[in-house]
Amino acid sequence: MTVRFNTTALHIGEDLLPIGSVVRMEGVEPNIMIYGRKQSGIGGGDRVWDYVGCPYPQGHLSSDTNLFFDHEHIRELIFKGLETAGEIELRKELRRLTAEKN
Repeated sequence: MTVRFNTTALHIGEDLLPIGSVVRMEGVEPNIMIYGRKQSGIGGGDRVWDYVGCPYPQGHLSSDTNLFFDHEHIRELIFKGLETAGEIELRKELRRLTAEKN
């Protein structure tokens, strides 16, 4: 059995992550903190991204540092944001609305 004591990786799962989660993405430095979900990117259109994030620990500096991405782009979950009862209910509603659009 291999035990990784020095890793910070958490299970990502299939549900959207809570606001405040910090993730690592392939080919992107530094880590990214999620601060929005189900966001439209720049330029309009119908494209809706799973998340919008900003560099961590710098935070949101300007619209130039926004990073729009989908759940499958996440390679590692470093920190999982706060999960209250309200957060869990909101995720259920987002899941329902997304299923209706598809």
